[in-house]
Amino acid sequence: MDFSEFLKYIPKIEKEKLLSVEAHMKMAPLERVSSLSTKDYLDKNPRKAAVMMLLYPKNKETHLALIVRNSYPGIHASQIAFPGGKAEPTDLNLEFTALRETHEEIGISPDVIQVIKPFSELYIPPSNFLVSPFLGIVQEEVTFDPSPYEVKRVLELPLRDLLDDRIITQVVMSTSYADNISVPVFNVDKYVVWGATAMMMSELKETIRKVL
Repeated sequence: MDFSEFLKYIPKIEKEKLLSVEAHMKMAPLERVSSLSTKDYLDKNPRKAAVMMLLYPKNKETHLALIVRNSYPGIHASQIAFPGGKAEPTDLNLEFTALRETHEEIGISPDVIQVIKPFSELYIPPSNFLVSPFLGIVQEEVTFDPSPYEVKRVLELPLRDLLDDRIITQVVMSTSYADNISVPVFNVDKYVVWGATAMMMSELKETIRKVL
């Protein structure tokens, strides 16, 4: 989608009601679906984190930034994710966390990011994180400067591909929920995006679809 055309829909996106569980369920492993409608995780005192769903122009087309995490000790190593991370005690709020982590991980300054709105928070059982996604846009083409420790590469997904259902397929894998189960995934540049990131992408996708 042409970026200048996409910008015309930003006011509608700002006002659009979020689909939350309805959208998350579309990309959740079947074994996870039943837990999405409850907030039992609050008893576990989850750690707070935030991520940035960053949209920007590349060759005049709207793109979404994802990262391939490096291999390092930790539950989420080597996974496909949005730039982001855990909240620090010095962060003003979770929006600040998302902006700070985006700067640290892919080198995009908070000064150039316009935060449009927060999206629905999502609990991640394996790491006991409650993640708050934010939608942000940069109005000019960007130059990424990935953190060599945290980021293996940046994936640039055209928005038109995200909105195309052909990007979704099923893959058999073992997860923290069960072994050898069929999981819905987004196919992005030879990578598969699943789990929490896929569920957040689903809400972004369905929200944009509603305003087009």
